[in-house]
Amino acid sequence: MSLRERLKAEIAENGPMTVEAFMTRCLYDPKDGYYATRPRLGAEGDFITAPHVSQMFGELIGLWAAELWIQMGSPARVRLVELGPGDGTLMADILRVGRAAPGFVEAAEVWLVETSGPLRARQAAALAPHEPRWVERIEDVPTDAPVIVIGNEFLDCAPIRQFVRVGERWMERTVGLKDGELAFGLTPCPLVHITADDPPGSILVLSAALGEVAEAIGRLVAHAGGAALMIDYGSENERSGDTLQALRGHVREGPLEHPGEADLTVRVDFGWFLAYGARHGAVAAPLVTQGEFLRRLGIEQRAEVLKRANPARAEVIERQLQRLIGTGQMGELFKAACLHSKGLRPPGFEP
Repeated sequence: MSLRERLKAEIAENGPMTVEAFMTRCLYDPKDGYYATRPRLGAEGDFITAPHVSQMFGELIGLWAAELWIQMGSPARVRLVELGPGDGTLMADILRVGRAAPGFVEAAEVWLVETSGPLRARQAAALAPHEPRWVERIEDVPTDAPVIVIGNEFLDCAPIRQFVRVGERWMERTVGLKDGELAFGLTPCPLVHITADDPPGSILVLSAALGEVAEAIGRLVAHAGGAALMIDYGSENERSGDTLQALRGHVREGPLEHPGEADLTVRVDFGWFLAYGARHGAVAAPLVTQGEFLRRLGIEQRAEVLKRANPARAEVIERQLQRLIGTGQMGELFKAACLHSKGLRPPGFEP
């Protein structure tokens, strides 16, 4: 049975499931979940991420990591951890440019937090010389050496629950059946209270998964020492509105259309993330846009160097630059967040 048919059978037997449960099954079901079986990245896949837009993105993240290592006192061991490493492109770029800081690559132990078997195979091929180690949870990364954690488009897959105000009460949005097919519906929910700021039709979004990830990252950074850089699309407050979307072949479609065959994402509530991440002693840096973060790291200067070295590709490089930092594009829609241990000054997050 396909995932769609199994979900329909379960709902017919047990009743509607929460949006959180539906997202979890579509993304991580061991047999048919998107990340477990068929993630497709890049121009020929379902979506494209910043490392595939241009090498400049990974290069600057690599220099960011190397600068942090130097701030730490250039320790002989540092764990370079990537959350959701995709096909390994970002980590490969980080390690390539990291050689600009003598000793950094030699000190770095590469740890990858990845649950997808197909993606682990691609990461192994891309990063074989660096002998990466894999774990399935952030909590599995040891704390006996400082860490530099990178997560690009990792948080947007944290499952959410959605609540809709109907009259004078909240109803939880669920996935049920209508005429034998998957359909959104509403189930009574007494757990959330109406306020004067919640007009009828309001959608409230809560993500326990995002809070758990934030706490795990904050605890790791505070206990081991170091910093975590998380880049994703979202804003300071994403606790209202419906931002659940599905991407398949670079085209948006309804989240219920192809369970397990499309990537499901939501806009990240960075205020929620930073607040939960700071609960265990980590310091939350001010949130900045991806464009501002990359400009502070020198992406415009790097682009000029690449243009002079490759005049025939100058227009392509400029288009890549604008996609990464431009208003109305990734530069504005995506944000950079940082949790770090006390005493560090992560580049790009200066007041």
